[in-house]
Amino acid sequence: MDFLKDHSIQNELVLIFISVFLGLCIGAEREYRNKSAGLRTFILVCFGSCLFTILSIKIGIKDPDRLAANIITGIGFLGAGVIFKGDNKIDGITTATTIWATASVGMAMGAGYVYLSLLGTVLILLILSSLSYFQNFIDRNHKLREYKIMVLKKEDLNYCENLFKKYNLKFTVVKQAFSRENTTTSWLLTGKSKNHEMLIKQMMHDEKINSFQF
Repeated sequence: MDFLKDHSIQNELVLIFISVFLGLCIGAEREYRNKSAGLRTFILVCFGSCLFTILSIKIGIKDPDRLAANIITGIGFLGAGVIFKGDNKIDGITTATTIWATASVGMAMGAGYVYLSLLGTVLILLILSSLSYFQNFIDRNHKLREYKIMVLKKEDLNYCENLFKKYNLKFTVVKQAFSRENTTTSWLLTGKSKNHEMLIKQMMHDEKINSFQF
């Protein structure tokens, strides 16, 4: 019996160490991209999920899924902490979902599904790395950016619209502020990245554009 018990402990230790390694692989990718959650976070998420799953099997003999189900709830709170609002979009969602997926890898490892955990890690890394190139391709051809442009005369708003059309940028007025001295308009422009860059170069030397920011 002691031999079987020692053998079981050894297997569990192997599962825990593998979970640490898998968390390290995913965390290294996030750390390389300088994301809000990095190397140590993903190692601990994967390791913790694995250990909690082992414990749920050990101490929850009649109801083993009870403790494991609470892992998902805890990961939800952790993921919410890395989501924040950027200028034009919500940032951190990819990192939050990666934390969630990493927890599933740790849980699968804790349950003894080694090959499933390895496959999950490979798929996570594949999605994060290779699909980012596809995302950049979309971004280059469909860049969404908000500009805050100040002009001296209200009539210059038509000039701005013609400027956007010149560089094939679709535009929408987000908000406007009028004063006796100037007119400030927030524009949401959509188009190719190179067209955005050409517009910026033009506005930097345009006499009718008093100031702008994006």
